[in-house]
Amino acid sequence: MELASSKSPKGKISPDGSILSSPAMRALCVQCIALLLSYLLYSLDQRFSAARLSPYLILVAHSLFAVLISIMLRLKWWWWLIEFIFPYAVVASLVYQLSPGYSLLIFVLMVLLFWSTYRTQVPYFPSKSSLLPCILEQMPTASALRFIDIGSGFGGLSLNLSRARPDQQFYGVEIAPFPWLVSWIRARFSSGNAQFFLRNYLALDFAEFDLIFAYLSPAVMPALWEKAQAEMKKGTLLMSYEFPIPGVEADLLIKSGANDPVLYVWRI
Repeated sequence: MELASSKSPKGKISPDGSILSSPAMRALCVQCIALLLSYLLYSLDQRFSAARLSPYLILVAHSLFAVLISIMLRLKWWWWLIEFIFPYAVVASLVYQLSPGYSLLIFVLMVLLFWSTYRTQVPYFPSKSSLLPCILEQMPTASALRFIDIGSGFGGLSLNLSRARPDQQFYGVEIAPFPWLVSWIRARFSSGNAQFFLRNYLALDFAEFDLIFAYLSPAVMPALWEKAQAEMKKGTLLMSYEFPIPGVEADLLIKSGANDPVLYVWRI
């Protein structure tokens, strides 16, 4: 585990509220631009090369255009993957004439898994198991400690922590119904004392907790910092896995391994 101290004054940040600041909107724009470029390539091929390019090559070009534009717009790597796969998924559904029932099923599963992703701009991110000892090492040992994972997904982190520290209280909140349901069921059959709630973390009072852990997305970090500053008690801890708060250096940066994301720790 690598450890580095990085302290600086903690300032106030105003998030960008423009429409194009939403990764979902930028992803949609990427597909539209890639479609225009693909059509331009098709038109040039028809006019000057006697239609030498096959439809498959045009489709590949569309996907590559989408990835290149995503990189230029500085979208995260998972958007590159989504942008690349999306054209193939659309063509496959048309070519193989998938039953509307399959499309509906896929849509329902995606809604349950990525509920309100457009509004919150927080997709599902599973954390690595190597993160657990890093958090445990920084957690106070007080028996009354209250830990909460905001955006707890399938609940693995809180469940594992609760088994390691049975005298402390662990909670998780998740806005997506399907991951929350899985975590709630897991908690019923777990030896730990973690509890999970279907709720938006923005409705919580951060003053009720001693350690808040977040694995969200870059888009929401400025607003999270504003809420933490306004509500968290002095001396409590805010942790963010992989995503820093822009313009605010952490008190502690921890890496469990050379290829693992950074765990950022701020003491309020």
